[in-house]
Amino acid sequence: MSAEILLLDYGAGNLRSAEKALLRAGLNVRVTDQPTELGGAAGLVVPGQGHFGQVMDAFDASGFREPLLEAVRSGTPLLGICVGMQMLLSGSEEAPGVAGLGLLPGTVRRFEAAPGHKVPQMGWNSLEPVGDSPLLRGMGTPGYAYFVHSYYVPLDVQADSGAVSEYGVQFWAALSQGNIHATQFHPEKSGALGLALLERFKRNVIGEE
Repeated sequence: MSAEILLLDYGAGNLRSAEKALLRAGLNVRVTDQPTELGGAAGLVVPGQGHFGQVMDAFDASGFREPLLEAVRSGTPLLGICVGMQMLLSGSEEAPGVAGLGLLPGTVRRFEAAPGHKVPQMGWNSLEPVGDSPLLRGMGTPGYAYFVHSYYVPLDVQADSGAVSEYGVQFWAALSQGNIHATQFHPEKSGALGLALLERFKRNVIGEE
């Protein structure tokens, strides 16, 4: 049996479609709403959709914050998806004063509406790899992924590698920093590229063929 990946159910995530995508990629994934189970996992996946403040309130009310921070600090791989990526930062312009997880110092920003750039960004956008991202290693470039978001992770957030997209401003579409990994786009809605990315999470991050 392959190592178990936990998909966190804290009441605010695109849970079932994320679970199906992870299973299609060959990951041994189990949904849990129990913070006490995080310590023994081979990896953690944090989905998220909706308002940053409401998502963080739900996450904190679930009791996941400290167990997740402890697991990540001990080296457990983490994958954040969509708002699950934004949660990794210190905070967001969407909910001033609400503390993110602070694993990646920085603030989530809101897109400025402009001609040809309606907010939210909704649809396909290109990915330009930066560095040797374990999530994108060996993929043909540029790839295209599916986004639905009004807020973004700016490039002043430090990352070892990842992929950049542009929507009036450049932003991190995916990133890796140590054992922390995240995508702003939805892998489960991004066709072959999304599946390939999750397979690379399995192979290059979790360490399973």
